[in-house]
Amino acid sequence: MSDQSQQASAPRPAPPEARPAVGYAGDLTPQQAWDLLAHDERAVLVDVRTEGEWRTIGVPDATELGRDVLFDEWVTPAGPNPRFLDRLVEAGLTPGDERPVVFLCRSGQRSIGAARAATAAGLGPSYNVLEGFEGAQGFSGLRDVEGWKVRGLPTTTFDEAAR
Repeated sequence: MSDQSQQASAPRPAPPEARPAVGYAGDLTPQQAWDLLAHDERAVLVDVRTEGEWRTIGVPDATELGRDVLFDEWVTPAGPNPRFLDRLVEAGLTPGDERPVVFLCRSGQRSIGAARAATAAGLGPSYNVLEGFEGAQGFSGLRDVEGWKVRGLPTTTFDEAAR
C-alpha cells in the first residue's frame, strides 16, 4: 500500500471539545489548540494579528511539531484585508477539504471574525483560540494573565519564524 493511500485510510483524530460558537466550529483554549495541532497533522495555525504585532510581541512557534505557522493579517493598517481568504487558499487550504484551521489574534476577538469568514468560504472546520496570543489586560494594565504566551506554549520572533 502506498504512503498516500495509507494516509487517506488512516483514522482522523477526533475533533476537539470546542466551546460552541455561532458561525464557526467553536472556541478552543490555547492548550486545546496546541493539542489539535500536535495530534492532527492536517491542522493549520493562522496568526491573524498585524505585522507590527508579530514583529514587536512575537509569534507562536510550531517548529517542534514540524510545521510552520501561517501569518495572514485579518485587518491591515488600511482596514479589512481584502486578500485574507485568497491568501489562505494560496497557502494550500481548500474549501470543503475538512482541514482544521485554528485562528489566533491578540486576545481572541479578531480571530472570531476570521474563523467566521473562513467557515463561510467553506474552509475548516475553523476554530478561534480563546485568550489569543497575549490575552486580556490584567489589573496592572499588562497582558500577563492569560493567552498563548502566558500558558507557556512555544513562541519565537517573527524574523526567526520567517526563515
